[in-house]
Amino acid sequence: MADLNIKDFLDAKVACYNKPSFIATDPICIPHQFTDKQNREIMGFIASILAWGQRKTIINKCNELIQRMDGDPYAFIMGHKDIALKQLLGFKHRTFNDTDLLYFVSFFRYHYSKFDSLEDAFLIGQEDRLDVDIALALNNFKEYFFSLPDYPWRTRKHISSPQQKSTCKRINMFLRWMVRNDKQGVDFGIWKRLSPRNLICPCDVHVERVARKFGLITLPKVDWRTAMELTENLRFLDPEDPVKYDFALFGLGVEREL
Repeated sequence: MADLNIKDFLDAKVACYNKPSFIATDPICIPHQFTDKQNREIMGFIASILAWGQRKTIINKCNELIQRMDGDPYAFIMGHKDIALKQLLGFKHRTFNDTDLLYFVSFFRYHYSKFDSLEDAFLIGQEDRLDVDIALALNNFKEYFFSLPDYPWRTRKHISSPQQKSTCKRINMFLRWMVRNDKQGVDFGIWKRLSPRNLICPCDVHVERVARKFGLITLPKVDWRTAMELTENLRFLDPEDPVKYDFALFGLGVEREL
């Protein structure tokens, strides 16, 4: 259980990092380029999936992709002719390549032909629940994401799920962006059917290292159980918005304050 003595310290660090100045150097700056929900969802999701490696490189690759999609990813995805897909060929970031990207485009086109928001993809089987089970939501999302015929098997590695014991850091980060709404101007809070109290803290190397120093993580292996342990301890500090502490843990880790 988290020590309440650290709450004031972490709350102060949340206030320090959870402000607009955080945006420019973080992948969240990519969806912040847009004002409409669909482009924020699409580029927020892609930016989160590409979020490994140097943040500057991640941001540059996402901006390259926006340019390849003529500055309006949603319009490109929903209205492109097949020949326009040539604009996406050759895109690559680490192990994510144009084969993966073309499938992402196919999925988004399929989904947005049926729904107005990507939030629906995370509510499959739980549409009427007030408290969504995020583990179930992520497992169902992966199954839905790869429900199109003849999907590339190689693309599956880019969408994690608790079922494979992953921490699901990237998708949990994306959910934080879409769901949290604290008026600070960083997270968007454009999804209303998922609640901040049900989110799971993204657990990357920075967060893990700092969380262990605070005793918020005790499990030796980093997997889904680790993310759950961390989040349960953060809920002890703030049951309604535990994932806000991602700002503090990540910021402390990146800035090497601890």
